[in-house]
Amino acid sequence: MPFMADSLLQRSRAAVWHPCTQMKQHAPGAMSPLPLLPVARGEGAWLVGTDGRRWLDGISSWWVNLFGHCHPRINAALRDQLDTLEHVILAGCTHAPVVELSERLAALTGNALGHCFYASDGASATEIALKMSAHYWRNGGRPEKHRYLCLAGGYHGETVGALGVTDIPLFRDAYAPLLRAATVLPSPDARQGTDAVRVAIDALAAHLDAHHAETAALIVEPLVQCAAGMAMHDPEYLRQARALCDRHQVHLIADEIAVGLGRTGTFFAHEQAGTDKTARPDFLCLSKGITGGYLPLSVVMTRDTIYEAFYDDATARGFLHSHSYTGNPLACRAALATLDIFDRDDVLKANTVKSDRIDALLRPLADHPRVRHYRRRGMIFAFDVDADAGFGRRFYRESLDRGALLRPIGNTVYLMPPYILDDTQIELLCRVAGEALVAALAP
Repeated sequence: MPFMADSLLQRSRAAVWHPCTQMKQHAPGAMSPLPLLPVARGEGAWLVGTDGRRWLDGISSWWVNLFGHCHPRINAALRDQLDTLEHVILAGCTHAPVVELSERLAALTGNALGHCFYASDGASATEIALKMSAHYWRNGGRPEKHRYLCLAGGYHGETVGALGVTDIPLFRDAYAPLLRAATVLPSPDARQGTDAVRVAIDALAAHLDAHHAETAALIVEPLVQCAAGMAMHDPEYLRQARALCDRHQVHLIADEIAVGLGRTGTFFAHEQAGTDKTARPDFLCLSKGITGGYLPLSVVMTRDTIYEAFYDDATARGFLHSHSYTGNPLACRAALATLDIFDRDDVLKANTVKSDRIDALLRPLADHPRVRHYRRRGMIFAFDVDADAGFGRRFYRESLDRGALLRPIGNTVYLMPPYILDDTQIELLCRVAGEALVAALAP
């Protein structure tokens, strides 16, 4: 029997501690309370509330539901897997879905990144890549290489290790005493001007000239720093960063947790800087959309040379990191179904058409006197709004009232929709964005 909306909301406020949330803002008596949506089910691009209301999911439910909700092919794959194997320890065991997934992901990198290590979420993938990098240098007789570099505004997760390479004060500062902080270098964020890449690369070069002997890795979000307000940069940064890392024997970690799997227009974001040694990272972190939004899964992909540094008779030289649900068969099967959809539906080509359509409808908003830096990269669209600090909440409420789920990051409005939108849904989403902008700025 379905919950009534009011009952579900009351029970949720009492029992559930929601993520990335000041819970008081959801309280009915709060000043400008934020809505808490009572969602009963998902249907394609739509979320359906317990009272029958519908919202177009314009952010792919935190950037994970690439093909919407309840996709029939992913559903069918999971039903089939349920009758075969739901879970098995991956230490000392293996199974077909994890082997096939690893092989297919490796093939997508031209087998340059031929080894996959699995976890359950993006922050865990970040920590695996960081630990693996430092352990590689230790196994190679260079234990002094254990420092990390990250970019201003970068976000790589909220566990203690991941926060060490995250430069979002809202998430980081409360836990600063617990962190082993990385060195923060300038971001190539294009909003900073045409010379942003040069400034960022010059800073990276200067730091590596002085500190390469103690630096294990540089971690970057290729092309789009999402939590920084969809800060976009030119692929040239990746090319030059790769060359500097090679010159100074420093690993390059590509955090494609949010920007991989077609989100930026290519299957992997770093491909836009080249698909050979000029751009490939040493570690590639994937999560979020890898299962189509169905189940928690993350993977760190790496090179033969790194894998071989751990291959030894001594147990202590192995990578002794684990998660109980590593390589879960159900999650791997959902990921395989997701890859099948990419292949059979020629998703990247279809997304080019959808992206152009969304851009044509959104771009006129760039002429609004309060809008700054309209930008897009593949299926990510964003603009900044010159407004007070309460703008984002007002925009969120106004978009919900008009039938779409859009959650600004601060005063940055962005769209990161599922790849299945039809023309009618695209028009609705863009219209809601425009109308919510005007309403949220109204005196």
